[in-house]
Amino acid sequence: MGNARSLLASIPFFSGLSAEQLLEVGRVALEKHFAKGEIIFSEGDEGEGFYLIIEGTVKVFKLSPEGKEHILHLFSAGRIFGEVPVFAGEHFPANAEAIADTRVLFFPRSGFLSLIQKNPVLAMKMLADLSHKLRLFTSQIENLSLKEIPARLAAYLLFVADEQGRGGFVDLQISKGQLASLLGTIPETLSRVFAKLSTQKLIRVEGRKIVLMDAAGLRELAEAGKGSV
Repeated sequence: MGNARSLLASIPFFSGLSAEQLLEVGRVALEKHFAKGEIIFSEGDEGEGFYLIIEGTVKVFKLSPEGKEHILHLFSAGRIFGEVPVFAGEHFPANAEAIADTRVLFFPRSGFLSLIQKNPVLAMKMLADLSHKLRLFTSQIENLSLKEIPARLAAYLLFVADEQGRGGFVDLQISKGQLASLLGTIPETLSRVFAKLSTQKLIRVEGRKIVLMDAAGLRELAEAGKGSV
């Protein structure tokens, strides 16, 4: 990867590493491309390495015995996925699919473990990323088990607005069907919730752009956890 150093330096996960350390990471990393709809790994595959997204979006999901898909998480540029089974020496417990044309860095397990032994700062960054994921999954479980669907949507929109750094609006990078799966509902119900929040002037829907007209109101709804469809 000829431009490894400049590419890695632009990724927040590797901030703080010296030029020499970035070159070492670049020697281990393999750049891979996945087309929209392409499976990156399947449940049960051996965890031979993990991935860091340079551009694009990846969904991690499970399939029920009946074949129904449930999205566990969505990852975009700068995020790592697939690392837990790698470090635990296990198989992937879910599936990963590119939902847009996606470019990633693939880190083989053995090569990255050697890097960590030489560069403890990488171990600390990996622990920080895992801690962040644990908070996200804890929040997701809380939303699905304790909050009604309008509150789940409000919490999601506020979270994405913060992640995207756009404050006043959200650029939805997934379909309404995928969002419904992520929130534990069906597209028809989600459409009614979008309409209700729009009527209440909490949001304004402009295609994939969701304008947050009343962020304080959305926050109050998310925290209350209630709100009929």
